[in-house]
Amino acid sequence: MAHGPPGGAGRQLVVDVTGKVRRPGIHRMPPGSRVIDALQAAGGVLRGASTPGLNRARLLTDGEQIVVGAAGAAGGGAGPVGAGGGGPGSGQPSAGGGQAGQAGPVSLSTATEQQLDSLPGVGPVLARHIIEFRTQHGGFTSVDQLRQVTGIGDRRFADLRPLVQP
Repeated sequence: MAHGPPGGAGRQLVVDVTGKVRRPGIHRMPPGSRVIDALQAAGGVLRGASTPGLNRARLLTDGEQIVVGAAGAAGGGAGPVGAGGGGPGSGQPSAGGGQAGQAGPVSLSTATEQQLDSLPGVGPVLARHIIEFRTQHGGFTSVDQLRQVTGIGDRRFADLRPLVQP
C-alpha cells in the first residue's frame, strides 16, 4: 500500500481480490493505489498462478474486482468482473468474451478497453479516453458523465446511453 499518493487521507477504494491469492476478499485501499498494492493486501499471488496479462501498475477504481489466475481469462491475469476482453496494456484480460450487450449494459466503471471498443461508435482511442476519464475521476457515478469524455458528442452519447451504466 506504499504506492498511494502522499496525504491520501481521502475516501478509500474498496476492491475485491479473488482467485489465486493468499487472502482473497474485500480490501480497502487508499486513493491512488495500484493493482500491485491490492495484490500485496491480499497476501500476494499464489505460487504457480499465471499473471502475464496482469498490469500491476494500473490504478485501481473503486468497486472493481481483480481476478488472479482465472481459468479462461486471457493471460490468466486480473480484470474487473462483468467486463470482457482487455486491450493491450490494459491489465484487464477477458472474463466474458468481450461482446458488449451480452449480459446487459456495459459498466463504464469496470469495462475493459476491448469491451468499450465493441460498443457502436467507440474505437480503441475513445475507449482509452473513457478509461482515462474514470481513472482521473474515480469511476463513473452517472451515465451523463460520459458527455465529459473527449470525443463524446450529443449523437454518440444518445447512441451509447441505453447500452451503458455507471
